Amino acid sequence: MKSPLSWNRIPRVQPDKIHRLGYRQATLPQENWPLLAYGNGRSYGDVCLTESGTLLLTRGLDRFMAFDRHSGVLRCESGVTLADILALVVPQGWFLPSTPGTRYVTVGGALANDVHGKNHHVVGTFGHHVRRFGLLRSSGERMECAPDRHEDYFRATIGGLGLTGLIEWVELQLMPIQSPWMWVESQRFGKLEEFWSLNRDAETKWPYTVAWIDCLASGSKRGRGIFLAGQHAPPQANLPSFNERSRRMAIDPPVSLINHLSLRAFNALYYRQSVNPCGALQHYQAYFYPLDTIQDWNRIYGRKGFFQYQCVLPPFVAQDGVAELLNTIAASGQGSFLAVLKTFGEKPSLGMLSFPRPGTTLALDFSNHGEATLRLLDSLDAILREAGGTLYPAKDARMPADLFQSGFPEWERFAEYTDPAFSSRFWRRVTS
Repeated sequence: MKSPLSWNRIPRVQPDKIHRLGYRQATLPQENWPLLAYGNGRSYGDVCLTESGTLLLTRGLDRFMAFDRHSGVLRCESGVTLADILALVVPQGWFLPSTPGTRYVTVGGALANDVHGKNHHVVGTFGHHVRRFGLLRSSGERMECAPDRHEDYFRATIGGLGLTGLIEWVELQLMPIQSPWMWVESQRFGKLEEFWSLNRDAETKWPYTVAWIDCLASGSKRGRGIFLAGQHAPPQANLPSFNERSRRMAIDPPVSLINHLSLRAFNALYYRQSVNPCGALQHYQAYFYPLDTIQDWNRIYGRKGFFQYQCVLPPFVAQDGVAELLNTIAASGQGSFLAVLKTFGEKPSLGMLSFPRPGTTLALDFSNHGEATLRLLDSLDAILREAGGTLYPAKDARMPADLFQSGFPEWERFAEYTDPAFSSRFWRRVTS
């Protein structure tokens, strides 16, 4: 069988064995260790990969176990995707309280990476809405973990990168909605300095906030972008029709289609798109998951793949730090058309290795141009170290060990809860 890849297609490694899981009462292999769960392959880098041992494919754990339509409590196996959940619960007036930018991640992956969304400043991370989950250890022990039961394993497994054992099922508390539509205001800002005041004002009024920025713009236009603020719409007498049109990136080009010229053209056009400062209705799929309409969009970067660089900077240095990152990127000419800027709220994450924390997060994608790209990322790392920031493990393919260990000071305590049979290429790389 062809070895599964992560979404950015870097690195390409082959485990010794691939083992499919089809029901939650299965036993774990007792040979060909280390073991590692692999869901739908939507994380980036090597948190879901191992170059030795056995990769456990969990998409076969795809059953709903219980759903209370009155309380919004849902229990499902870990291979169920967020798309599966939304298809079931949205028509019944419920929604995911926290969701990343794709609905094609598994519930187990969302828990293991403690994903976050545009509403972090209001509701925190995915882990804040997990009521309990089932954890299978390599010893054969099955543990039901909750805030009041096996609390340490509960905290270690949320954001624990799949290293504490196999997550078999998850129980979530959903949030009520009155419509599948969103009310969204969008407006342009001409430079980075304008983002901060826009964002401060919007976060006091809106549950969802995020900005796209033109990371190639420099000088007086540095950090220009589009700010989006949204909320779930109330019931409407007349709603527009919505049919999601899915397209596929059918070819696998030998080189990246994202280059300096195409990137500048895209960013200029995107910045000049129509905006709605007075607000407009937008379907939740278009608002939360715009890239999901293009299947296999990762192919646009060619066979060499791409690097995602998502960092977080502490509040007191965020403005200067983001400006310095953007200056460095603009000078390199290796910009990103997926440049997203968002501030996290004050709510502490539950997980020992959770990425979200008070501060500002910047996420960028870079075509893989080999050493030139790696040098740029090393330069960004230096800015991050100076600022006391860190990188997101779920989006990483090359983070230095010192940056991980300084950014996640509980990593040694977390290591006490890892399953001795579970490991990943990422974990070995950042803790060796």
